[in-house]
Amino acid sequence: MADHSDPNVPWKTLSGLGTSGLTAILFLYFLQFLGPVAASEPVRFVWDWIPSLDVSLSFYIDGLSLMFALLITGIGAMVMLYAAKYLAGHKHYDRFAIYLFSFMLSMLGLVLADNLIALFVFWELTTFTSYLLIGFIHTDEKSRRNALQALLLTATGGLAMLAGFILIGITQGTFELSELNAAGTLADQPFYLLILILVLAGAFTKSAQVPFHFWLPNAMAAPTPVSAYLHSATMVKAGVYLLARMHPSLSGSDVWVWTLSIFGAVTAVFASFMALRQTDLKQTLAYTTLMALGTLTMFLAGSSGYAITAAMTFLLVHSLYKAGLFLMIGVVDHSTGTRDANVLGGLKSSMPITAAAAAAAGLAMAGIPPFLGFIAKEVAYAGALEMQLMIFIVPMALVAFALMFAVAGIVAYKPFYGPQGELPHEPHEGPWPMLLGPVVLGVLGLLFGLLPGISAYYLIEPAVAAVMGAPDVGGRVKLWAGFNLPLLLSLITFALGFVIYQRHLALRERLAHIEARAADLDAGWDRLLEHFVTYTKIQTRLIQTGVLRQYMFATFAVFAATVLVTLMARNVGGISLQFAGLSFMEWGVALLILAGSVLVVLTSSRIVGLVALGVVGIGVALIFIMFSAPDVAITQLLVELLVVVLLALAFLKMPNLDPSGSQTHSFPNAVLAVTVGVLTTIVVLLVVDQPFDRRLTDFFEAASWTEAFGRNIVNVILVDFRTLDTFGEIAVVAVAALGAFALLKGFARARDARGGDK
Repeated sequence: MADHSDPNVPWKTLSGLGTSGLTAILFLYFLQFLGPVAASEPVRFVWDWIPSLDVSLSFYIDGLSLMFALLITGIGAMVMLYAAKYLAGHKHYDRFAIYLFSFMLSMLGLVLADNLIALFVFWELTTFTSYLLIGFIHTDEKSRRNALQALLLTATGGLAMLAGFILIGITQGTFELSELNAAGTLADQPFYLLILILVLAGAFTKSAQVPFHFWLPNAMAAPTPVSAYLHSATMVKAGVYLLARMHPSLSGSDVWVWTLSIFGAVTAVFASFMALRQTDLKQTLAYTTLMALGTLTMFLAGSSGYAITAAMTFLLVHSLYKAGLFLMIGVVDHSTGTRDANVLGGLKSSMPITAAAAAAAGLAMAGIPPFLGFIAKEVAYAGALEMQLMIFIVPMALVAFALMFAVAGIVAYKPFYGPQGELPHEPHEGPWPMLLGPVVLGVLGLLFGLLPGISAYYLIEPAVAAVMGAPDVGGRVKLWAGFNLPLLLSLITFALGFVIYQRHLALRERLAHIEARAADLDAGWDRLLEHFVTYTKIQTRLIQTGVLRQYMFATFAVFAATVLVTLMARNVGGISLQFAGLSFMEWGVALLILAGSVLVVLTSSRIVGLVALGVVGIGVALIFIMFSAPDVAITQLLVELLVVVLLALAFLKMPNLDPSGSQTHSFPNAVLAVTVGVLTTIVVLLVVDQPFDRRLTDFFEAASWTEAFGRNIVNVILVDFRTLDTFGEIAVVAVAALGAFALLKGFARARDARGGDK
């Protein structure tokens, strides 16, 4: 089903050129760093963010982050221009442009962040903005469901990743990635395994490794420009970027090698078979993205120069051909009204430019020379032969690459040269804003293949150096590396891929059971959400009883248990009690407070209980006065007065407490009240028994007059040193007062209405 708007409606030139132009300017800005980064001179920008927690807003531009930044902004500029025409006439296009541009900025922040906490913030921003993009067609229930699925799954992984980041910061004393990577591997640290599991949870959910893969094909509910952008160089590669960025600090262990090798290889081969099974070309490309993510994860398991070079080269070429193919499919869908591989064919004569762009992207995807895809495949085989699990990785890579060869024929060859079925619309060439991206990306794939030294020197080798933590350690990127085993494997790939393409219709039917098993995971997600909703309903019935007494009992019970466990764990010693020094007045106030407390417990009248509570409050105010805190005493008295008056007005409308009914919960309540009171008293006495720390006192005594020009230290603290806090408290009180006024006014109107009826 087509997801674009009416192509005959004039496209929004201003909006399209605006977002595309800003993104292109960012692309030109990052181009200036190619020379310094290639010369091993990374650039770092730092601003203090939360100094007390050692959290900085720091950005680091090295080979890895620069490659991603150029892909994000370069492809982003073309995608935004493409989207302006593709969604021409859509009433919510401006909203879409804001979503897409915000996503681009979030992704830029993610790949440039040098601080783990800042990286997490941008990570979750990409999750949120991608949720808005995937669910952009909000009238479609499937779009809403798939957007929520992507949000929940990737956000959950992100929270696990945050826990790993916090552990890293605590154990290593820094959150700066550049410092962590410079210090070397954490494999010998006590919490390494836990840190690795938590970080991999974030990376695997974000980059859709099996068994978390099902959200990514479902994200095809988004408009085609979103699919092209998310699947080429942005969100889905965020997990791969994290693995590459933290390679120096997290690699170096057997757990790293085995985990990434197995998850990556299984994802690559499974996704390749699933891509062959699809007939919707967008779904086909979605599964080839899964194949690429699995391949990248698999090669990041290695530590040899060729393995990391294979990952970086394949990352670059995949971004180019995948964005080009997605955009090309959008042009075909825009022109013919369908993406069905069984119907599309014979479009070369009516869409020659689109056919040429598709051929370039398809040849790069298939790994045919002289495209960069051929070099990436050669380096990949060279890297696989050097890896620790070579006997497992080489055949898995061979199968995946052969299947990709066949899928490239299905996506890029068959729609233009195969037999044509009945099309919904008469095919025609796409408009130039939609053709620019596929053509440029296809040309780049060819140019980088013919002149591999350019991409190697400025992009691939600096990225490899960043991942490995040292320059000049990667494999060589060449168009012709001679007659060797990788070349033989490439020839086997071509032959096997050609056979699979010729037999893909028969194979597609035989793969139905694999698709059914894969659909079980997606359906399992729905069942998981249903069980979760059921659990929350049960939990709500148990916790949200609607009885205030039960809420208060639970709150104070948790408080008492927490304090008691803490005191027992800390093995607190004795407490010194000094009652002899109390004056007659202090004893009198204490007895007044005690009498008020006892009366609250024994009375069956709400009004009497409220007055007794007021007596307790007045006693506390007297204590403040005796210890030279008149400001606090006045505040206490005002609060007591306000509470007594307001509650008295409410209690006048309520019946007296039933003495027999009120005793039902008296014993548990009494035990809890005594426990809380005793524990609170013990904590206060322990605090008082400690030597007084005057650091804050000395600071405020010295700064109140010199900095705030006030002699009343309490007032100065509230008004000057705690300005925002005090403002927030005032705002809360003001909102509460307005709410009370609205309620009272509503009661008055209701009373007048009843009087009028009479």
